[in-house]
Amino acid sequence: MLKLVKFVHSRGVLHRDIKPDNFLIGRKQNIGKIFMIDFGLAKRYIGKEREHIAYRDNKDLTGTARYASINTHLGIEQGRRDDLESLIYVLLYFLKGSLPWQSMKGQGKKEKYDKIMEKKLTIELSQLCQDLPPQFQEMLAYVRSLHFNSEPDYAFL
Repeated sequence: MLKLVKFVHSRGVLHRDIKPDNFLIGRKQNIGKIFMIDFGLAKRYIGKEREHIAYRDNKDLTGTARYASINTHLGIEQGRRDDLESLIYVLLYFLKGSLPWQSMKGQGKKEKYDKIMEKKLTIELSQLCQDLPPQFQEMLAYVRSLHFNSEPDYAFL
């Protein structure tokens, strides 16, 4: 899954809706292969002049709130770090069966999304990654520390 995200990024594209539903596992002649689908929210992060898109804020949440990065919740333009944070939430979901903010309710989307963001902001990484190898906590801390236009160290991840 990480290799797929890295490949998409290497083409100058952000997926912007990484979630379990957007990964498929091959069958028959494709057994053991993983596929990434649904590029409906994808966006180029590298422009025609090979420059990184500009930092912007006050943006609406794009993607699925359950797996969205904290910066996406805060209304910050998405970058590679945000796809990677989403991927880590997907892996945590696969390993734990649920995420702590999964059952958040609200009077409408905005209140629900605000509660999800608050939980992501306040939960300790050690609690979020409890009972998992320490590398998950390290990966999430690393990805969250990246700047908007930073080149992620995919080999480290």
